[in-house]
Amino acid sequence: MKIRVYIERQNIDMEVDVQKGSKVIDLLKALKIDTTTVLVARDESLITEDELLSDNDNLKLLSVISGG
Repeated sequence: MKIRVYIERQNIDMEVDVQKGSKVIDLLKALKIDTTTVLVARDESLITEDELLSDNDNLKLLSVISGG
């Protein structure tokens, strides 16, 4: 399956091949992205790490910013 991914922090737009049945967590691991550093949005709605991916999904990886 092909997934379109935009990584906000690096301003990179890419297409990634994933296996059918892959979840968001699988994609993040493949991209070597720490799950605690990003929020994932599909079609402007936040989704969780255990959400199944679909062919032609458009995802945005948004940086988590914290401070004190």
